[in-house]
Amino acid sequence: MNKKLRSTLVLLALLFIILIAGGAYLYFVQGKKIDEKRTKLKELQAKALDPQELLAQYQELLTKSNHLDSILAHREFNIPQNLSSIKFYNFVNNVTNGFSDKTQVNVEFLEQKPEKEFFYYDYKLTGFGYFNEVYNLIYAIEQSKELKKVKNLSLGNLVQTNTDELPVYLVNFTMSVQVYFSSDNRFAPATFVENNLAAPKLYDAFYPLIRNEIPPNVDDLLDVQGATLLALIPEGAFIADSKGNTYLVWEGEQVYLGYLTKIDYQNSSVSFILNKGGIIEKVDLELDRTETKKETK
Repeated sequence: MNKKLRSTLVLLALLFIILIAGGAYLYFVQGKKIDEKRTKLKELQAKALDPQELLAQYQELLTKSNHLDSILAHREFNIPQNLSSIKFYNFVNNVTNGFSDKTQVNVEFLEQKPEKEFFYYDYKLTGFGYFNEVYNLIYAIEQSKELKKVKNLSLGNLVQTNTDELPVYLVNFTMSVQVYFSSDNRFAPATFVENNLAAPKLYDAFYPLIRNEIPPNVDDLLDVQGATLLALIPEGAFIADSKGNTYLVWEGEQVYLGYLTKIDYQNSSVSFILNKGGIIEKVDLELDRTETKKETK
């Protein structure tokens, strides 16, 4: 056998081996994968929905989602998802935005803690201000839509003086506040709407009932002490103070430390109610040029 024929036979043998190996690979390896892909394709085709059916399912799920959002929105409180610790600072700034310059609030972030399936940020608030403004801050924290709790509260009285060196009665406070949040969105609606945070006015429990100071008569009102009833006319009463100044006053008009409450034409007298540092006095003046009668209760 010559060399050329031998080389040709070797090449044919190699080609035959390659064909057999390739066919075996396609049949045993690729064929199995192709069968798996065909099976997967059949499953996907069986689950495939037409666009109209998908749209109907979407509308149904959207209705359910809106219904759940409505339920969450009508709850008094919600627990938001992944709340930023900075948001509480913005909340306090918004609440105190309309407060007077006498009120100051400091916010200090302490730590984050878990509580059952939720988490909360712990803050410390300190400061001072008018009683109703401090109460408004506490009310806003407790009534906020996103759940917040005042855990500890300490209040005390604080007295400052204004530019006229008159006392200003304030309240200092220290409180611990917990702001809650969750790791998922099941406890809050998609659209946030805040509750009404306007607090009702309360009586200032820290305002002293009896005070040592008497405010000055800066408006030059009638000072009833030592005054004399000069005359009664249909429009009111002429009264002279201890300095000889004459005033025409009528029922309900303000005088120094009080108001004219009644003009008694039958008995020719007038009555005043005065507030002298928390002590309420009733003062009556009679039409008598020689004698001024005063009754004090």
